[in-house]
Amino acid sequence: MRDAIGRHAFELTAAAIAIVVATHAAHLPAWLVIGAPVLILARVAMRRRRDGAVPMIVRVPAAILLLVAVAMQYGTVFGREPGSVLGCGLLALKLLETERARDARVALGFAAFVLISALLFVQDLAFTLAAALALVVVLAALIALQPAAADARRPLRTELRLGATLLVVGLPLAAAAFVLVPRLASPLWGARDNSATGRTGLSDSMEPGAMTELLIDDSPAFRVRFDDASAPPPQARYFRSIVLRDFDGATWTRGQRGTFLRAEPALSETPPIGYSIVIEPTDRRWLPALDLPIETPRGAHFTASRELVSATPVSEPREYRVRSSLAYRLSDRLAPYERSRALALPEGFDPKTHALAESWRAQGLDDDAIVRAALERFRASFTYTLNPPLLGRDSIDDFLFSTQKGFCEHFASAFVVLMRAAGIPARVVTGFQGGTWNAAGGYLLVRNSDAHAWAEIWRPERGWVRVDPTAAVSPVRIELGAAAANDNPAWSQAAWLRAIRDRLDLVNGLWTRAIIRFDALRQKGMLTPFGVPEANPGDLLLALAAALAAILVLATVWAMRDASAPRADPLDAAWQRLRRRLAHAGIEPRTSEGPLDLLSRTRNAIPASDAALSPLVQDYVALRYGSIEPEAERVRAFTRAVRNFRVVRPV
Repeated sequence: MRDAIGRHAFELTAAAIAIVVATHAAHLPAWLVIGAPVLILARVAMRRRRDGAVPMIVRVPAAILLLVAVAMQYGTVFGREPGSVLGCGLLALKLLETERARDARVALGFAAFVLISALLFVQDLAFTLAAALALVVVLAALIALQPAAADARRPLRTELRLGATLLVVGLPLAAAAFVLVPRLASPLWGARDNSATGRTGLSDSMEPGAMTELLIDDSPAFRVRFDDASAPPPQARYFRSIVLRDFDGATWTRGQRGTFLRAEPALSETPPIGYSIVIEPTDRRWLPALDLPIETPRGAHFTASRELVSATPVSEPREYRVRSSLAYRLSDRLAPYERSRALALPEGFDPKTHALAESWRAQGLDDDAIVRAALERFRASFTYTLNPPLLGRDSIDDFLFSTQKGFCEHFASAFVVLMRAAGIPARVVTGFQGGTWNAAGGYLLVRNSDAHAWAEIWRPERGWVRVDPTAAVSPVRIELGAAAANDNPAWSQAAWLRAIRDRLDLVNGLWTRAIIRFDALRQKGMLTPFGVPEANPGDLLLALAAALAAILVLATVWAMRDASAPRADPLDAAWQRLRRRLAHAGIEPRTSEGPLDLLSRTRNAIPASDAALSPLVQDYVALRYGSIEPEAERVRAFTRAVRNFRVVRPV
């Protein structure tokens, strides 16, 4: 067949397609994660037996089946997630008809588009580098399709090296386009598609075991830079996010009443501290803030409980500034409906817990004594663990009187139920506690595994006061952080490993600030040093044209320099190496002396080396003077022989 591609080029194309599909594996449905590799391997095996495309009677129904499967899975074929699934499926199916170089080039061009779409889901540095490596394979496959490559088969490593070279050469143009092409205020693909599972983040509900996924997730949640360049002590690092008031016997929820009422008044007893937070995408609106925020950042508002809520979901890395108080007094007035809500418990649940709280009241204990009694009960016989036993219908009774094992959400939930049963208004608060100070970057790194739950009780003289029952059971969780308490192996906390992780996270943080958060607003101010206070699209396009012209001029100068420079000759390099070895043995080379004359002189001076030297000189003469372009394999063999040659000195 005219323009047919060989086995090597076809299999490299198939490998490139498989790698591109693999970059989407995290969000592909299971049927495609399994089906795409099977399809690609089956097509490669079929073509090894015989050339020829898969019949259209198979290809067309397969494409229709893919379309129907995507529509049934997502309810549509449009949007970020269904679109990427459809693209990956069509890319794998394209291999069924690929027989000519033109088909393979179309497939690889589409593969590059599908590869770029993977960055709509993950944009961190590690994944971007992985996508770049995948692009190198795509470029290597395109190189293998060139006519010159088909006529003279290049080694795979050469094609990969050329692909990497093309990628590096294109980086200046890509960087200029990234920085200077006018950006839209919002992404071209519109709002994020949240039909699928959202990103990891705190939820507005809590039930036993609900936070387990977060507590074992070591990925960054946010980074905090303090104005005074030092973080508060670990026991003060409570980042408040969500207040949960309503309990149905199993699940705590925040409810909607009071969401848009005036925030609880707060009086700061110490000077507020200022800091900025860069939060990772969560596709939720909660903005964590240290202890009690007293000012709202732009694009956010307070709820009645001083939760900090963004006007839009956090669908990309976002930076916001906050001022918080670590010592404060909230309103000492509790409205009747809020008191009733903060004391409400479902009927018919947890009778033992109610009896325990009532017994404390019957003993004449006041509110402070009841709080101490509850904490002392936790401290005496309870265990902190991420693998607690399952709880039944009366989950609080089971936890307090039977299992006595759990983590922060178990302790916070049980404590609040005890307080309410004793007549003390209480509520659950979820957020993050702790974090790791990154000395290399000068910021506090808070991971998803630092997610935490605690309680707030209402005191007439102070308003809502934080009480953390987990601190009574596992002080190490508060003092040393989640990593020390969550049953992590000791080696994972080694100083050298933490230093490496700090530096890697510093690089990731810089990548987020410089690349991922480079938006239209930052682009407008980019030309300020050149006298353009607010760049408009025309200014940016003019700067882009100037940058492209400079890049092309530099590339042209470099190409001309490369063309005029003498190219390295591996045959001559090996010959010069041989002459240097002879010089070390006392046979100094002469300018006017040819290879055979050198052999004759060496034969007379060192006869013992003649048996090994004579074939080398004869090979060099044949390679250098016997043909215009010596065969590469023979040159490599000559080079290896020279490398192994040793002068044999007389005994």
